[in-house]
Amino acid sequence: MRRGLISVAIFAAFVVIFTLSRHTTTPTTSTSPTTVASTATTTTSPDTTCSGADFKGVFNQGQGAAGTIYASVTLTMTASGSCTVKGYPFLTLQDNKGAVLPLSQVNVGPSGPVQFQDARANQSPTKLTLHHGSTTNFSLAYSDVPTGNTACESATTINVQFTVAGTSVPVTPAYPLQPCNGGRVWVSPFY
Repeated sequence: MRRGLISVAIFAAFVVIFTLSRHTTTPTTSTSPTTVASTATTTTSPDTTCSGADFKGVFNQGQGAAGTIYASVTLTMTASGSCTVKGYPFLTLQDNKGAVLPLSQVNVGPSGPVQFQDARANQSPTKLTLHHGSTTNFSLAYSDVPTGNTACESATTINVQFTVAGTSVPVTPAYPLQPCNGGRVWVSPFY
């Protein structure tokens, strides 16, 4: 009985730590409802019905300028039927051993701190209806310039979720992402 209680307590602590480690208190420029946790800003939408398990993802290697790396992710629906999505993806970064890395996701809107090359990424979230074979994208940016003596983690997998606690789409970039500044990644809405 005691082992069972200890296992439940450890599992609960893991869930809390995992959930809090995925978010940042940086304000979002979105006009959608926002949920702020002690370390997170996330934008959710009741219009989202897509599930990560119904998609495959491709990382589109971008380019850098002045220490900021820009890239995008294309998600293709592999399931039959249709679904809708509106808002921002929820990301988790993992290293080559599967460990979850620190992430400070900043959702960027039209007047955000970065402007993506694809003009659609700089717009407010819009509702998208997806069908088998159709795609949706989002853009991301991060600084690869370390500050002080802090090392920048190497992420070899990006897990993309459409909703909090939903299934994820694993995406593997050709080269590891190395977001510095506590894993800060600027993210566009789905487009």
